[in-house]
Amino acid sequence: MTLPSHDAWILTSHTLLPTWKSLSLSHQSAIPISISRVNQVDAARLDVEMSAMLKEQLVKVFSLMKPGMLFQYEAELDAFLEFLIWRFSIWVDKPTPGIALMNLRYRDERAVEPRDKVRTGLEGPGLTVGQKIWYCVATVGGQYIWARLQSFSAFRRWGDTEQRPLARRLWILIQRIEGVYRAASFGNLLIFLCTGRYRNLIERALRARLVYGSPNMNRAVSFEYMNRQLVWNEFSEMLLLLLPLLNSSSVKNLLRPFSKDKSSSSSEDGTACPICLATPTIPYVALPCQHRYCYYCLRTRCAAAPSFRCSRCSEPVVAMQRHSGVSTE
Repeated sequence: MTLPSHDAWILTSHTLLPTWKSLSLSHQSAIPISISRVNQVDAARLDVEMSAMLKEQLVKVFSLMKPGMLFQYEAELDAFLEFLIWRFSIWVDKPTPGIALMNLRYRDERAVEPRDKVRTGLEGPGLTVGQKIWYCVATVGGQYIWARLQSFSAFRRWGDTEQRPLARRLWILIQRIEGVYRAASFGNLLIFLCTGRYRNLIERALRARLVYGSPNMNRAVSFEYMNRQLVWNEFSEMLLLLLPLLNSSSVKNLLRPFSKDKSSSSSEDGTACPICLATPTIPYVALPCQHRYCYYCLRTRCAAAPSFRCSRCSEPVVAMQRHSGVSTE
């Protein structure tokens, strides 16, 4: 029995190598990737905050117009803002602001399953046109219609027993639909916490999964910035604790001898209230020092502290008298 030559072994290996690679790739499945659940939830929260910021700025534009005008169209305003975010993000194959900050993007999970060659597990096409349109219909149109239906049924009082049977049945149907939706959302949340896929029912129905936009991402927030935030938070909490313990009038009286402009302070004794620093609308004087105050400022201080001292001379106030001469104990 003669052994094959060296060239025969090399030729056979070159012949069988492509077949072996094709067989190995045919049995290769998609790499199981784990997307951080915290990042996905934070992305949804950031989107809500972004919509609230846009709504606040838009409300300020109409603040000088008729009061309560935007309250009647609050549902339309929310739908308009959600449509703007969808139009300039998902419709043009871009992530929403919150999703972009978390380094995430939407991927069509239906087009990923038949693929055999997967390099990192993050490959895959974005959402199709149909998925984008249905996403807009569900998030923008669905929420708007449901909000309007709830407000209309509450305004018409469909839930009252005195209403017609048809209105009562519609109210019960609305409540049941809401209960079923909440139960399904809760079940989807439990599945999401276990698998890390599809934050809500809309994403699960459309098979739109959030994956990382880039395999590598630098930390956007440095530890130095976080340390400054922690120090400032602790300092602000300390100030909130100490400021109520300080008496501003006593501090002013303590610093009054060091004031350079004594003439201006002496001229202000009879014109401005030493508490609110405004001209008294209902002038009252403190007895026995005869310093002038607003009625509400002096009354609230005397009621809060029975041993209240005058903010100008630190003399105890035993009574208060109207500037015209009517006395009040």
